[in-house]
Amino acid sequence: MEKKIHEGRNVKRFREMLGIKQETLAYELGDDWNQKKISILETKETIDVPLLQQISAALKIPVEAFQNFDEEQAVNVIANTFNIEKDAYIGNSQPTFNINPIEEIRKLHDEKIALYERMMKEKDEMMVTLKGLLEK
Repeated sequence: MEKKIHEGRNVKRFREMLGIKQETLAYELGDDWNQKKISILETKETIDVPLLQQISAALKIPVEAFQNFDEEQAVNVIANTFNIEKDAYIGNSQPTFNINPIEEIRKLHDEKIALYERMMKEKDEMMVTLKGLLEK
């Protein structure tokens, strides 16, 4: 099964990563562009290559990055990073009472640190992947 890359969403993703507003990208693309047109562009699954080349020049990102970045891959990495039980969403029907609140606080603190470290590791891995795409 062939994966379909959503080029408009990739434009939005890279634009946001660079901290560039839609208005700014519209300005860079010329007089025919405005924020609303950029918003519509970012919903398109495919974008004509000449326009992608203009966007590429404006954002200083290779055209191939917009054409090849796979959102599903990134989502899978994130989904596999967090192991969230369904009870976290629907609530626990058997309430528990903290017998030792200090120990519970310490445990939560340790869990948050571990989560933060995992998130930082995943961010670093995603940055390496993005740099690899940009170098292509």
